[in-house]
Amino acid sequence: MAVQERLYTVDDVWNLAHDPENENIHFELIDGELFQMAPPGLQHGNLAVEIAFHIRAYVKTHDAGLVTVETGYHPSDTRATVLSPDVAFLSAARIPQSDPEKYVPAMPDLAVEIMSPSDSLRQIRRKAAIYLANGTSLVWLVMPKEVGVDVCRPSEDAGLRIDFVGRDDKLYGEHVLPGFEMELKLLFPPPTS
Repeated sequence: MAVQERLYTVDDVWNLAHDPENENIHFELIDGELFQMAPPGLQHGNLAVEIAFHIRAYVKTHDAGLVTVETGYHPSDTRATVLSPDVAFLSAARIPQSDPEKYVPAMPDLAVEIMSPSDSLRQIRRKAAIYLANGTSLVWLVMPKEVGVDVCRPSEDAGLRIDFVGRDDKLYGEHVLPGFEMELKLLFPPPTS
């Protein structure tokens, strides 16, 4: 849900998020427009932990960078957008030398967004396009109802190139996490009878 009185900045979002009156309210910012969200539910949180666990195991083994959950990222050249992917990977070479308590002034190499019941496909694909237009190389849109993941990459026409990966397939780290694979059965086990 958009909450709009004026155009907001990264600093405004930081201040709002740390105001005791806004405890348990999650904010994101797209082109100065403020969005307010409720905390995620159980399925959403469980999926985020599972994905972060597997990516972090790979990253630790390869000393590749950082894995974060629900951390604010903003493009280094604008203060009008802050997104907080459910899970993100930032390569060691791209970790900025900034205040570690503030939002990251770069977009992650990999962003993972888990679709909530209140999200529309249009909304999460819009986020994917924003990530990719601002330096992210790979976006995974996890869709529990569809039992799969949209893998998004930039296309030559500045749009999205999307490939759907279902329960019986794997997610690959591609050039972002070379050699990384994760079977989607780990996220979406077959239903028990």
